[in-house]
Amino acid sequence: MQPPSAATLRRAVASFGLGVLAGTIGTAMHRAVRPWGLVLCILLVLVILLTTRAWAGWFGYVAGTGGTFVAIQVLASGGPGGDLLVPSSDLWGWAWVAGTAAAVAVVAFVPRRWVEDEAPPA
Repeated sequence: MQPPSAATLRRAVASFGLGVLAGTIGTAMHRAVRPWGLVLCILLVLVILLTTRAWAGWFGYVAGTGGTFVAIQVLASGGPGGDLLVPSSDLWGWAWVAGTAAAVAVVAFVPRRWVEDEAPPA
């Protein structure tokens, strides 16, 4: 296996940032307009992860997934005043976490031909 190129590493860092953005927006907004806020936030994660997989391959997909779950984990923990964005007793919070995990799994099982360009026949 070849080591990743500098372009691949830059794309992975950008994918991580996009994942953090998706996780942050989703965690903050999934309860905003029930149930459509949750649906739109899960779709946002799905689209961003699919985009990172198409743009940077598996390396970018894993980075985007990591960024998404890091943002969710950090924002779901208690703040300094005890505030929670994803309380454990709230079904909307559980739906957000489970829906994000489902979106990650869906993108992982998308066929390769959907996200990779094939070279035209010579």
